[in-house]
Amino acid sequence: MPGSTNGSNATKTMGVVTVGGLVLVTAYTVALGSNGWLWFGWVVLGLITVGMVVTTKST
Repeated sequence: MPGSTNGSNATKTMGVVTVGGLVLVTAYTVALGSNGWLWFGWVVLGLITVGMVVTTKST
């Protein structure tokens, strides 16, 4: 599908950012202790990513 590459690229980028965020939050937790706001932020980022995946696949 020629028109869907931009949405697909954005979704892939969000997936990479989400996984990278998980790695960073986990490293922070291991090194300095848990921070609830960081985990909350990561969950919100993950939900946004899931929403992007769902909307990209449905179009």
